[in-house]
Amino acid sequence: MTTRMDKRFAALKAENRPAFVTFVMGGDPDFDTAQAIIDGLPAAGADVIEIGMPFSDPMADGPAIQAAGQRALENGQDMKKTLQQVKNFRAKDDATPIVLMGYYNPIFIYGVDKFIKDALTVGIDGLIIVDLPPEEDDEFCIPAIKAGLNFIRLATPTTDDVRLPKVLNNTSGFVYYVSMTGITGSALSNPTNIGEQVKRLKSHTDLPICVGFGIKTADDAKRIGADADGVVVGTALVKAVEDSLKDGKATKDTPEAVHALVRDISTGVKASRS
Repeated sequence: MTTRMDKRFAALKAENRPAFVTFVMGGDPDFDTAQAIIDGLPAAGADVIEIGMPFSDPMADGPAIQAAGQRALENGQDMKKTLQQVKNFRAKDDATPIVLMGYYNPIFIYGVDKFIKDALTVGIDGLIIVDLPPEEDDEFCIPAIKAGLNFIRLATPTTDDVRLPKVLNNTSGFVYYVSMTGITGSALSNPTNIGEQVKRLKSHTDLPICVGFGIKTADDAKRIGADADGVVVGTALVKAVEDSLKDGKATKDTPEAVHALVRDISTGVKASRS
């Protein structure tokens, strides 16, 4: 079966350019504004969309993404509403891959079997569950894969060649290479070293390698996209939401603040191999 993810990466490979993977938080700063942001991402330049599942106790998220999750939760966002946002998006766009990213607790509370069924029904393609290691694959990863969802794993600078095969086992869709040790929003690591790490990962898998953490500008995206199959930008987009708020509330300019930044960074993605 050829998935949306397969089709999108194959098409971009034929164009000889990396994917632009955008991350936004579900329900941030409120349901309707978040929906407008998500719906406008493909036209602005996003090739794959990651949607964060708000959680009260994140581990890998920096201050900006933590604040986004908190704003969403305070405005009533929950798993049901996050799934609804994907359903709403799918009514307009059936081609762009959607990945939900976050932590296992909200899924566990929702119910694993119900979550998998509902995720497929609304049109989710993949999952990135930050706190589920390969040793826990029977818990959620394997049932999700068997049902037809991509399970996307994180690799980091500390994932050595001994650990890597275990990380790549049961991984599908793409591999998310975290370019640094630390939390989201940190400064971009040495791009030369990242290129070497991408080549190392490619020696172990045929899956696309997407690089994230620390990419904030078109120039960053251009440098990383020269080696990676995908460039992931999250904190900069979430910060664009935050910076657009007035007294903590969305303005009419909030969606455009995000879309304008996506358009700008996409120029770097598209120029990365020219």
